[in-house]
Amino acid sequence: MSQYAGSGPTVFDPMTLPVDDNVNKYTFCVELKGSQWFLQKGKMIAYYGSMEFNGIGHGRLDRLVRTSFHSPLHASDWVVADGSGKMLLADRAFDVNAYDLEDANMTIRSGNLLAFQPSLALKQSIVPGFLTLIGTGKIVAASSGPVVFMEPPIRVDPQALVGWADCPSPCHHYDHAYMTGLMGGLRAMTGIGGASGEEHQFEFVGAGTVLLQSSENLMPEQATGVVPHEPGVPGGGGVPTGPSQQAGAPRLPGQLGDLQRRFGL
Repeated sequence: MSQYAGSGPTVFDPMTLPVDDNVNKYTFCVELKGSQWFLQKGKMIAYYGSMEFNGIGHGRLDRLVRTSFHSPLHASDWVVADGSGKMLLADRAFDVNAYDLEDANMTIRSGNLLAFQPSLALKQSIVPGFLTLIGTGKIVAASSGPVVFMEPPIRVDPQALVGWADCPSPCHHYDHAYMTGLMGGLRAMTGIGGASGEEHQFEFVGAGTVLLQSSENLMPEQATGVVPHEPGVPGGGGVPTGPSQQAGAPRLPGQLGDLQRRFGL
């Protein structure tokens, strides 16, 4: 019997793919209609239609880059997708969601940001490893596990932090008792171990929203265009995946309307 008989998998085509929405928990579909999106290299897994992908600072879209992309430290990691059709985005089976910003200011870990519309201006955050998007438009981002939305004041483990919206940048908070206790002393003497979430946190105050992933594991970086080695192959290793998350963009109150890498110490 055919494996597709009965209640088999759903087979998509250009007409049945969703428009600017999740295909499943791990894949997002972007529709281009003679338009452009900024896209992190390696995150497009397939597309229908006619599209071009130009590196930042190359090709005929220099004016677009000048008005929307202001982070030279990350320019080599991004391309501009231009044309018409439907494009599928994913990142190693991590959870993927869209966030609709409305005259908003959102800062997100650079490794988690997959794509964004050029109606938003991307800038370098003052916090290393994060990028800030300002304006109105849609972004697509990944997380290691479902995202939890929290209201300040709150202290969070830096490794669980995805980003924050419409609130001031965080400050560092270190637990004095932990730092001067047995574990802190052993770390100072041996140099073994790093700061945990119980020892060091980011502290948020003021109005806004903080986005946390339901995992303390940072999404590992991967060289663009390199296929991970299989276990047993020299230099190999598996790539962890995150737990599932319900598809659909959550709604947040306040200025964001429908608001739906790395800095570990």
